[in-house]
Amino acid sequence: MADIPRSGARRTAKLASLPLGVAGRAAAGWGRRMVGGDGEEISAQLSARSAEQLFAVLGELKGGAMKFGQALSIFEAAVPDELAQPYREALTKLQSAAPPMPAKDTHRVLAEQLGRGWRERFTEFEDEPAAAASIGQVHRGVWHDGREVAVKVQYPGADEALLADLRQLGRFSRLIQPLVPGMEVKPLIAELRDRMAEELDYRDEADKQRAFAKAFADDPEIKVPRVFASAPKVMITEWVRGTPLSEVIRAGDQATRDLAGMRLAQFQYSSPPRVRLLHADPHPGNFQLMDDGRLLVFDYGLVGRLPEGSPLVLQHMCRMALNGESARLIELMREEGFVRPGMRLTAEEVLSYLAPFTEPLLSETFRFSRRWIQEQAERVGDLRSPDFRTGRALNLPPHHLLIHRVTFGVLAVMCQLGAEVPLRGIVEHWQPATFTEPA
Repeated sequence: MADIPRSGARRTAKLASLPLGVAGRAAAGWGRRMVGGDGEEISAQLSARSAEQLFAVLGELKGGAMKFGQALSIFEAAVPDELAQPYREALTKLQSAAPPMPAKDTHRVLAEQLGRGWRERFTEFEDEPAAAASIGQVHRGVWHDGREVAVKVQYPGADEALLADLRQLGRFSRLIQPLVPGMEVKPLIAELRDRMAEELDYRDEADKQRAFAKAFADDPEIKVPRVFASAPKVMITEWVRGTPLSEVIRAGDQATRDLAGMRLAQFQYSSPPRVRLLHADPHPGNFQLMDDGRLLVFDYGLVGRLPEGSPLVLQHMCRMALNGESARLIELMREEGFVRPGMRLTAEEVLSYLAPFTEPLLSETFRFSRRWIQEQAERVGDLRSPDFRTGRALNLPPHHLLIHRVTFGVLAVMCQLGAEVPLRGIVEHWQPATFTEPA
């Protein structure tokens, strides 16, 4: 594969094969049931084959298709257990794996970005990539001064493929929805489409990573690799490695899971006040746990700018929900545009809808679990539920959309970990207005 498949028709056909494949397998499964096949076994086989196809297509296409798959991997904890296992395994692969591009194409990109004498900048460079992701792959090398480095190289054609894929996925969103039960596909694609262009210039990503590295320099809990050099499609950073979070989720003991969950919460909640930025790509493939207990954080292509830090209005809303101040809460939500115009909604209905989401802040520690997040997804997604009707009357202002997605994504990863986390103390330290009303 010389680069990301660029042909619009070819990529569209690949993406269209996802819903078509599901429909064909469903029809075949229906026929097998009619002649006496075991229903549960057939359903399990259909789910496994759909998951395999999902990984194969999104992984091969890379670009926006794979980025979509990585975004889905955050939310797999919300999928009901009886449906989740095949998707869990396939989506986990998308967190850190993709078919690599040939060495000659890697060399071509390096020559274009760093000059024809690019090899002189390294004393060693490994052609076999150490990791591959949606728009680039990472190689290990040794910098000219002897430091070990990670060399991130963007796939040729990534810029064209990224946005084209997301446009096509948006058109197919209703057909793709059955592939990922329990997840809202259309708004996720729309939000990705709005932000993906930011990932394409590695110089911008390098500037953001430098800001994080400076803020977390010598931090005893978080490690951000330093940036040594950057070009539009190549970035060179400090080489650091630990245990991938996906491995901790799969096989870590409870103490390791708890530590990883706590470190993840510390990083995400402390970043806005410390850096005035928000790491906005919290899928497990971007985190590793180091031997000394620090959380290693990669990939700063998707970063939200929060010049005022954590928005005070969200902290105030959370405090009112925690304290049961339903009348003040709905008044503030109407003022800030969180209730759709003309919708009739009582204060008690809003408080009932939000109360379960504030549950992790009511005690000193909270045990996150797949079952907890599944209950929240079922509660707000059940058409017969009063909470579903309340949710339809609520609105998420565009400037809060990224924060909401990232916060939910972090909670979902902690649920994948099954971690017990002292979240109340972390939030109280970094977002004090969540618990104390300003004088």
